[in-house]
Amino acid sequence: MKAVTEAALFEAFGGMRGMVETVLPGLLFVTIYTVNKDLHVSALAALAVSLLLVVVRLVRRDTVKHAFSGVFGVGFGVVFAMMTGNAKDFYLPGMLYTLGLGLAYVVTSLAGVPLIGLVLGPVFKENLSWRTRNPGRKKAYTKASYAWGFILLGKCAILFPLYWWADTAQLGWVLVALKIPPFLLAVYLTWVFLAKAPPPIDVFAEMEEAERAEKEREARA
Repeated sequence: MKAVTEAALFEAFGGMRGMVETVLPGLLFVTIYTVNKDLHVSALAALAVSLLLVVVRLVRRDTVKHAFSGVFGVGFGVVFAMMTGNAKDFYLPGMLYTLGLGLAYVVTSLAGVPLIGLVLGPVFKENLSWRTRNPGRKKAYTKASYAWGFILLGKCAILFPLYWWADTAQLGWVLVALKIPPFLLAVYLTWVFLAKAPPPIDVFAEMEEAERAEKEREARA
């Protein structure tokens, strides 16, 4: 079960390739900006590499959801920075998204519908069965959602003061440094909580079994 949980988590969050696609545009932006302080060149280069990653996935016929999310994130950052003329604003939409996501994890956990359960339920073929039929998994999803929420809010507590006090290059390099480690910590804690939880209830298998039973009753009738 631990191996299955690990594989499902990597699938849900994009795996190693997804992490590279998340880091690369921001890394390219801050590298170019550190060298030449040119907002337009830096922003367009980051957007171009995001689009290239999508094209590569399309050519290879891989799933494109993580690459597309990267394009939208970079695109919002580029538009925002171009509108304000402030290079630091390239990072602001992503920071606001992180803040909102962190709050969503905490609020949904308090409401008894932890966000990580909504995300991973379909991956484990249990949908929302964990809410009413599997209290052990609901507890694990709640713990995992709190972990994601507090980790993301902790990240925001570092980044937002830097947005006001640091220059663009300093903020950019800290953002790059904080891309992967908090994410890996959250995924690891999720794996720990779910590995100790009861196995998921496969609602798809239940529906298939019910359909077979119905066909057998009709055949006998």
